Amino acid sequence: MSTLEVRDLTVEFGQRGGTPLRAVDGLSMTLREGQTLALVGESGSGKSTVVRALSRLLRPAAGQILIDDERVGRRGSGLRAYRRRVQPIFQDPYASLNPMHDIRHHLARPIQLSRAHLGGHLTGTELDGAVSDLLRSVNLTPPEEVARKHPHELSGGQRQRVAIARALGTGPDVLLADEPVSMLDVSIRLEILNLLDALKRDRNLAMLYVTHDLATARHFSTEIMVMYRGEIVERGPSDEVILSPAHPYTQLLAAAAPDPTAPRAEQAAARRARQAARGPKTAPAAERRETALDQGCRFRARCPHAMEICRTRPPDLQVTSGHLARCWLYKASGPAVA
Repeated sequence: MSTLEVRDLTVEFGQRGGTPLRAVDGLSMTLREGQTLALVGESGSGKSTVVRALSRLLRPAAGQILIDDERVGRRGSGLRAYRRRVQPIFQDPYASLNPMHDIRHHLARPIQLSRAHLGGHLTGTELDGAVSDLLRSVNLTPPEEVARKHPHELSGGQRQRVAIARALGTGPDVLLADEPVSMLDVSIRLEILNLLDALKRDRNLAMLYVTHDLATARHFSTEIMVMYRGEIVERGPSDEVILSPAHPYTQLLAAAAPDPTAPRAEQAAARRARQAARGPKTAPAAERRETALDQGCRFRARCPHAMEICRTRPPDLQVTSGHLARCWLYKASGPAVA
């Protein structure tokens, strides 16, 4: 069973004249074959940085990445093997493909690189057949015609299918899908997500699904992690996290989704929740300095339940309602505040 394990992953970016910006802080998780783990949060929370670090496009400042209990090094054959087994699918289908090359070129290269690792090489006819098989696997037909086209001749949805096929070209065990449908037309988003879900089942892949859409995260994932300012604030089974959110940030994310069929009183409450989710327009200078230094809870300036302890001590992940939440409202024995 293929497993990707992440232990205390930390990613930092240098800042001129100041301490490094910690974009990901102590992230730990496990991706298992045949399952999807969703990573959700608003823009700027660090989700895409996680994907880039797991793709080894960024060098983490600390932490370990292990695949099948083997630690991934920073260079050498082990890193090359890891990159074949762990493949990203990027958000923008218009920027992820080279406009100078046709689709056959995009798919033939990962196939040949994968075969070279195994000590083999495909001939022209065999390679064309392998490219056609990849295109059929993502429902792009007739494959011979699609293979001759350039990216600008395809729609956004077709380009993203090509990007998915390219990720499959190395025969990976893990897919890292970084908001794979956010730049596509609404009418085809569900098709792409259903395709990814079917490929995961058919090929027994492990998948990290990064999104800001709680509805699709619940539908397509086994487990959900909620990220805020680089750290996980809530995690657990999908239904439990979405239907019974424990952390105030997750509650605000859930309330921010409008429901036009709800009664007026509930719509008014949702509007207030959305306003709270945006946070205060201004904050005292001392509060801004504390937030910048990450003293206490990082969400306290926006939290409707903030207490004095939230200002002085950072909370740990606590068990509540069958899953984990990083909040002082809860202790290991259960809720501290009703």
